Amino acid sequence: MRILLLGKNGQLGWELQRALAPLGELTALDRHSAPHGADFNRPDTLAATVQALRPDVIVNAAAHTAVDQAESEPDLARAINATAPGVLAHAAAALGATLVHYSTDYVFDGSGGTPRTEDAPTGPLGVYGASKLEGEQAIRASGCRHLILRTSWVYAARGGNFAKTMLRLAAEREQLTVIDDQIGAPTGADLLADVTAHAVRSVQQQPSLAGTYHAVAAGETSWHGYASFVIEWARAHGHPVKVAPEAIRPVPTTAFPTPARRPHNSRLDTRKLQAAFGLRLPPWQDGVERLLTEVLGH
Repeated sequence: MRILLLGKNGQLGWELQRALAPLGELTALDRHSAPHGADFNRPDTLAATVQALRPDVIVNAAAHTAVDQAESEPDLARAINATAPGVLAHAAAALGATLVHYSTDYVFDGSGGTPRTEDAPTGPLGVYGASKLEGEQAIRASGCRHLILRTSWVYAARGGNFAKTMLRLAAEREQLTVIDDQIGAPTGADLLADVTAHAVRSVQQQPSLAGTYHAVAAGETSWHGYASFVIEWARAHGHPVKVAPEAIRPVPTTAFPTPARRPHNSRLDTRKLQAAFGLRLPPWQDGVERLLTEVLGH
C-alpha cells in the first residue's frame, strides 16, 4: 500500500507518521517538501503532487484551525479547508485512491445537550465550521472513496495545548477562571492517528466501510473540568501548583468574548465508528494522563 500523508508536521500529522508507517510505503509531505510540495495555500498544485506519486491512500492532516483568525481571513480558510480537500478528492477519484480527511464538531451549531450522530443536521456558527463543512461536501460530491473523521478538542504532547497552558498558569496564579458551559471530549492526536490507521486498513480490505465517522475519546467534560483534572493530577504528582482547587472558578463563555462563536455542545456520538471497525474508544482521562506523564516526566 502506498500512502501519501499531507500536513506531516502538525500535531496530528506528526502522530500519523508513526501510526501509518507499518501499513505500507509512506510518503509524508508539508508545504516545504521537495521535489513534491503540498502547499494548501495553492490548492491547484496538489493534484500534480498526487498524480506524480500515485498513492493508494491519501491522508490529509492539513487544515486552517485558527478559529478566530478564520473570521478575518475567510478566503484563506476556505482555500485550505474546502477548495484543497475538493482538489484532493477529485485526484483520488481519478486514481481510485482512498482519501482520509479530518473534520470537526464545528460543522454543527452546538445546541442541545445530546451527542451528535453523523447524520445530524449541520449548522456551523462561523467561518471555520462553514469551511470545514464545505470541504466535507466537496469530498462527497467527488465520488471518491473516503473516510471523513469528525473530531474535537484535539491535543498532543508536541507543541502548545490547553493542558500545558493550565499547568503554567496554575504555577503562577492563585486564582483561575475557566469556561464551564462548553462540553466535549479532549481527544489525543495519538488516539486519532491510531484509529485512522486501523480504519484505513479496514477500508482497503472492505471498501463498503468508507464514509463519515465521529472519532473522539469517551466521556465528556467542560474546559473547567478539563483544567481541574490537569491541575489536580499535577498537584498529586508533586508539581508546583499555586492555585487552590476552590480557586479554579467556573465562568460562562460570555466571560471571554472571541471573534468566532464557540459551540456549547461539542459532544459527538461514536457508536457508528466503534461498531464498524471493532474499536473501543478509551475515556478522555486516560489520554490526558498519558499526556501529562509525557510532558511532566513521570
